[in-house]
Parts: sequence; C-alpha cells; structure tokens
Amino acid sequence: MNKTILIVDDSESIREFLVFALSNHGFNVLSGINGKDGLKYFTNYTKEIDLVITDLHMPEMDGIQLIEEIRKLEKFKHLPILFLTTESGLEQKMKAKKAGATGWIIKPISPEKIIGILNKCLR
Repeated sequence: MNKTILIVDDSESIREFLVFALSNHGFNVLSGINGKDGLKYFTNYTKEIDLVITDLHMPEMDGIQLIEEIRKLEKFKHLPILFLTTESGLEQKMKAKKAGATGWIIKPISPEKIIGILNKCLR
C-alpha cells in the first residue's frame, strides 16, 4: 500500500491508537500534536502525504485552522482530509466542511472501521 497518512491530534492515546492500527495495515504514518505541529509536514517534508486525519479541538492551532492552512497550498487543494470528533452536531461538521474537510469520523472508532474509511478515500 505504502500510502502516507498524517495524524494530527493532541491526545497521545488517540495518536498511538491510530499509528498502531494504520501501521499494522501497511500505511506509513506521521503524527503531530496540534495543527501547528502538523502543518510543518507541508512545509518541511519532502515525501507525499496521501491523507490527513485531524482532531478539531487542539491547542495552538485547531483542526479547522489546520484544514484552512492546508487548503491554501496549491499542491494540497485536493488532499483528502478527515476530521475526528466526538461531536455529532451538524454545526461543527459544516464548519469543517466549509474549511475544506473531505469528511468526518465520529469517535470512538474501531481499527476495522477506520481502515475501511481510508480505503474508500484513497481509491
């Protein structure tokens, strides 16, 4: 598979869970602890990033701001970006969609379900 996924979440346990689950399914995984940390991969990283999974609520730069910053970069205008949320309300989903998110994943999630979602997004 060799697709590279960037995980951006301020929760260490969520990052570890996703890194473990995705690595075990053949993905290369990068991670950031907040939006600002995740954004560095788009300015200082020389390899291709195939998909981003980001939390919405993070310190320094939240997920909405991260999505907006990524979408400003011409090379990444069509990069699939999924946001993780515990919120089921439509308002946050629409805010993220307006910023440029491809879709969302409601926490908690199983490894099987996330792999299925990623496989659909990366076709």
